[in-house]
Amino acid sequence: MKNTTQTSFIGIILAIALGTGLAIAGSQSSAAVSGIPIFALMIGIAFAIQWLVFIIAYVLKSEKFFDLTGSLTYITVMTSAILLSPSAENRSLVLLVLVVMWATRLGTFLFNRVIQQGKDDRFDEIKVSLPRFLLTWTLQGVWVSFTAAAALAAITTEVKREFGWVAWVGVLIWVIGYMIELVADAQKNRFKADPANQGKFIREGLWAWSRHPNYFGEIMIWIGVALIALPVLNGWALITLISPLWVILQLTVISGIPMLEKKADKQWGGQEAYESYKQNTPVLIPRPPSREP
Repeated sequence: MKNTTQTSFIGIILAIALGTGLAIAGSQSSAAVSGIPIFALMIGIAFAIQWLVFIIAYVLKSEKFFDLTGSLTYITVMTSAILLSPSAENRSLVLLVLVVMWATRLGTFLFNRVIQQGKDDRFDEIKVSLPRFLLTWTLQGVWVSFTAAAALAAITTEVKREFGWVAWVGVLIWVIGYMIELVADAQKNRFKADPANQGKFIREGLWAWSRHPNYFGEIMIWIGVALIALPVLNGWALITLISPLWVILQLTVISGIPMLEKKADKQWGGQEAYESYKQNTPVLIPRPPSREP
């Protein structure tokens, strides 16, 4: 227990250090309010929101508002950045609309899912431990900050350029990614809602092309956002282009796919149909399903 507590508090300190470093780097060329760079202020607000809601969540021993809080944080910091910036150009407004659309849909989807299921079993052991639960909320502050970094840097920068072809390519990639994620989530929801599919795994629609098509769409979304932001970023602010790389790391290494693959292997591993699906279907990048011989 002592080691777990120490590890959690070390993790919290490291998370705050990461956020601080990002705030400093991303503030180059940022407009300021009362001498405080707006970019850094938004990073601070992202963490503050997590800690405030954590207090309520820990008292209630509830994880139900975790994902919803993350989505609302995106909306809050993006909107605040626009309102505080002295001049909002087309690029800033496009980024605001795209991120708010994504956050609203995903936040609603995840909140409805946890309400329907009654809980999120990832938090069964975590939510009863103050240091571990606090670490989880702090890491959500890191997640929001790093994921939204490029968009926030582009909105708050004093560098202004025309909305050129690179940005339009970014918009196109975002739209494709958004539609893939939207359709994949809808297909899985419909599959799970059918009593005939109870205890089965989905392998139809986009899920016949990839074992995690929703995550592929998510990655495309943030690549698109980074491309829209790219033309107005310079110097240390270019570090904020880590946004899509951060999303890829989160989904393919840290949580996301590894957790879901382990869970699926435990539930269906050894079954001929599942093993065949796993062998013939790419884990992330979609490709047309192979024809059965």
